[in-house]
Amino acid sequence: MENKNDFKPYIPADKITPELTFTSVFVGMILAVVFGAANAYLGLKVGMTVSASIPSAVIAMGVIRMILRKNSVLETNMVQTIGSSGESLAAGAIFTLPALFIWASEGVLEKPSLIEITLIALIGGLLGIFFMVPLRNALIVKEHGILPYPEGTACAEVILAGEKGGSSASTVFAGMGFAALFKFIVDGLKAVAGEISVSVKGFAGAIGTQIYPAVMSVGYICGPKIASVMFAGGCLSWLVLIPLIVFFGDAQIGEMYAASGASAIWSNYIKYIGAGALVAGGFISLIKSMPLIIKTFADAIKGLGGASPVSDKRTQKDMNFLIVIVSVILLTLLIWVIDVIPVNFIGAIIIVVFGFFFATVSSRMVGLVGSSNNPVSGMTIATVLVATVILKATGLVGARGMGSAIAIASIVCIVTAIAGDTSQDLKTGFLLGATPVKQQIGEIFGVIASGLAIGGTLYLLDSAWGFGANGLDAPQATMMKLIIEGVMDGNLPWVLIIAGAFIAIVAEILKIPVLPFAIGLYLPVQLNACIMVGGIIRFAFEKIKMSDEKREKVVNKGILFSSGMIAGEGLMGILLALFAIFGIDKAIDLSQKLGISNTVLNIGGIALFGVIILVFLKYSLWSKSKKADE
Repeated sequence: MENKNDFKPYIPADKITPELTFTSVFVGMILAVVFGAANAYLGLKVGMTVSASIPSAVIAMGVIRMILRKNSVLETNMVQTIGSSGESLAAGAIFTLPALFIWASEGVLEKPSLIEITLIALIGGLLGIFFMVPLRNALIVKEHGILPYPEGTACAEVILAGEKGGSSASTVFAGMGFAALFKFIVDGLKAVAGEISVSVKGFAGAIGTQIYPAVMSVGYICGPKIASVMFAGGCLSWLVLIPLIVFFGDAQIGEMYAASGASAIWSNYIKYIGAGALVAGGFISLIKSMPLIIKTFADAIKGLGGASPVSDKRTQKDMNFLIVIVSVILLTLLIWVIDVIPVNFIGAIIIVVFGFFFATVSSRMVGLVGSSNNPVSGMTIATVLVATVILKATGLVGARGMGSAIAIASIVCIVTAIAGDTSQDLKTGFLLGATPVKQQIGEIFGVIASGLAIGGTLYLLDSAWGFGANGLDAPQATMMKLIIEGVMDGNLPWVLIIAGAFIAIVAEILKIPVLPFAIGLYLPVQLNACIMVGGIIRFAFEKIKMSDEKREKVVNKGILFSSGMIAGEGLMGILLALFAIFGIDKAIDLSQKLGISNTVLNIGGIALFGVIILVFLKYSLWSKSKKADE
């Protein structure tokens, strides 16, 4: 194990190089908005987001080294620090805030204003950064060699690899362009089908696949194990539960199925079973992490006194602790006094207590198991339940209480996500020799940029497609909505929710990853099948006969191309949402103008799905050797 006292960063503490510059801030803020919007679309569609740290790093290298012809490691690191914050803030927002839009569509609440969404996002993001500042020395420095921080370490390696020669930024940009074009053909021109389904007469189930590059990319990035677990959850719901519900159901269920098919059974029954599985999965993840949570929090409290040592050494300078404390107090008061945020004094206290507690947990958890395994959903569920119970006990019920509960959950969820992202970024900076206080200021720039953009992104997506069963699925937000309604009104179909919870418990007993399985149970099987295709490709890359060095390059290039495809499709999704709002979508709809039959649309969809796979192979497995080495 490496001794932290012997560690020397890539850039020595006594060397001053460009870091927090206009270029790094400007490019980083653009990437924060781009990856924030792309991950918002992706998370609402598939219930998962992907890390933007490495894509931000390679794009930063492309801009700073290849375009601006500058050789600056710490400037590149600053770009990825700022850029990656957009993805984390978007994840916290889309896991909760769409519930307000769904309630508005149901006539329960007014639609949240852009000011409300922006303030919730900004306050949550800033609290996440400030809560992490006093923990940096204890977690990043003192436990170097103990807490690996996988994403942060990998990002440092990517930046150093680019410094030593070569960049994969072109692969990311190629993925962005290809997926954007594909998305435009499928959902803009509507020249081919975006989803292909197959059903058998006399059997109420359905199977099929979507053909979107971003969805397949999720499967490749997550890997074959997670992809197969999600697909298994989808098979259980669409090939087992739906046929059983129809077979044993009454005449009303039979009529529902006859009129709208398996999707109607999913909307009215399966989504509650899936929500129960998600709730149980979140709590199982939280309970399993409880010993670590308790130890982390106890260690953090003990170490706060020496968490931010005063030092003249550049690589040890944190944000002034007094500024941090004053900022947290002011933000807490703002939560309470600003009318547009529906949170009273008790709610503000809940946010600070749960926010600091879960920020501490998140910062350590991502150090041990990485951001992908950080139980953000479980921590947010716990916040929702406690907050809703307390609000109801204090008389804040009905629509006002529901809006307050989701606002509390939103801020805490964003705090948790941003704290984890900040930890990974500070680990990257620690390895490279960055100045912590400049990185912390950079995180603030990233939060401001993505926070100002997330409200408009949610409004665009809601106006174009809506959230929930009839639009973008938004599984986590729908689950939060169901929990709050259940506590406030007691009008949920508890039989279905409890059944879903026990399905999750069975999965845990069988040592199946619960949350991916529950997400697969909740989402359409066609989406899960597309994710599975990506997982199969990753599995093939990992098993095909080649040298370990070549395999690593191929897999990593696939990850970069996948990240680009996710960003490209997400951005095109935002553009198409604008088209839908202004009526341009109908003007470019070729399927209506040319009268293309469903059979032709399906054949075209299958053909283009093959094109996705071939292009993916071209940019990874079959790249020329010189390009593969970059």
